[in-house]
Amino acid sequence: MAVKNIVAVDLGASSGRVMLATLHTATRHLTLKEIHRFSNTLVFQDNHHQWDLAALEGDILTGLHQIDAMGIAPDSIGIDSWGVDYVLLDKDGQRVGLPYSYRDHRTDGVMATVTAELGREAIYQRTGIQFLPFNTLYQLKALCDTSSDDLNQVAHLLMIPDYFHYRLTGSLVCEYTNASTTQLLNLEQKTWDSELLDYLGIPRRWLSDPVQPGHAVGNWTAPSGQQIPVTAVATHDTASAVVGAPLLSRDSAYLSSGTWSLMGIESDTPFNSPQALAANITNEGGVDGTYRVLKNIMGLWLLQRVCQERDIKDLGVLIQSATALPAFVSLINPNDDRFINPPSMHQAIRDYCREHGQPVPQSDAELARCIFDSLALLYRQVVLELGELRHAPIRQLHIVGGGSQNAFLNQLCADVCQIPVLAGPVEASTLGNIGCQLMALDAVADLAAFRHMLTHNFPLHRYTPRAESDFAGHWRRFQALSQPETAPQGKKETTQ
Repeated sequence: MAVKNIVAVDLGASSGRVMLATLHTATRHLTLKEIHRFSNTLVFQDNHHQWDLAALEGDILTGLHQIDAMGIAPDSIGIDSWGVDYVLLDKDGQRVGLPYSYRDHRTDGVMATVTAELGREAIYQRTGIQFLPFNTLYQLKALCDTSSDDLNQVAHLLMIPDYFHYRLTGSLVCEYTNASTTQLLNLEQKTWDSELLDYLGIPRRWLSDPVQPGHAVGNWTAPSGQQIPVTAVATHDTASAVVGAPLLSRDSAYLSSGTWSLMGIESDTPFNSPQALAANITNEGGVDGTYRVLKNIMGLWLLQRVCQERDIKDLGVLIQSATALPAFVSLINPNDDRFINPPSMHQAIRDYCREHGQPVPQSDAELARCIFDSLALLYRQVVLELGELRHAPIRQLHIVGGGSQNAFLNQLCADVCQIPVLAGPVEASTLGNIGCQLMALDAVADLAAFRHMLTHNFPLHRYTPRAESDFAGHWRRFQALSQPETAPQGKKETTQ
């Protein structure tokens, strides 16, 4: 029986994995095997938050070497990661400067400066990208204003997956979906916006023309000597997650739930109207000429930080305890800038509730309940915004990614949004990465065929909305907290 062996390297903001997929082409049976899973943690060095790229590369190679040692010669390797962050190289391919993380505070206040000089409306019309203080546009503005000596050495700018493409193959490419997160790509032309580059003072030669998912990058030489093709997938992890979301109709929205919650629709056309700008909607690149019309929500980063700070080991027990508490007692706007990267997340949540005259959550369960309730309410807000933009209501929500395993939050989301929720697959980014490679290999006909195959290989869990008593009052309270949206206007962060 003919098989295709595909390797997906999926790098998230807090962890990474190397996965091996096997497709039996006759039966369309697709299996996933985790080869290597590893943490991805920020390094605070030289007074800046940075990524440990050497450690990530080492873990990628660990996984690839294990597959090679198994005697498997993959048909393709693909890499996806979070967006907005970049690596600078000199003419010899050596790194220039620090591998900054988007959570670094060097961009504090930069977005306000840029929007004052260029105008929010003008930037949005050109790029269609949501205003987030850590977008590459503002990272590069901060860099160009402070690092003139380093800039003279720069020959290439690569997004994170493209940097690892280069390390594996020696090829310099720039993949479209990740490039679209920079707020430097022209929305209509799908190439670098010359006026924004001129504003930054960045030479066009730094940036390769974006290539579409499915592009053949080059070959990686395995320890066995095998030449393994490397394919540019939808390298922004959310773009891959959307490929891996088995959307059933145009009335369906997706929610990629992890460190970030990214909620949106798949569209053939972008939405960059004044209404979309007011809602801070982004139009990131997708596969097959589509746009990911979505909104970034702070997501489970809030809970991850609370668990880290308070040394919570058993998330299941915490969720069970939160479930037993009354709903909607304390609410926050998860997208408030103070939650981007505070010294103490639990204290930031308490301070927010105190400042807004609400009961202050004290226990771990109360903090978790506050986070879950607030996220569900923000999900409702975005569902309504998306429906208004497309002049048709969202009738179903697909939750994918690690957060789709949280049955309590899934049901809460269905109840608050008052639409059915389908949860799964968990490894949506990995599966979307694999799907892009299978389509490039002509092993799957198209996106619709791949999603159809997913529904037969990975079961989905359905959550039916239940009526919430006195919900209108809670909704009004949340709207008062989130209108106008306080984030993200000045400080900074946490793909993806």
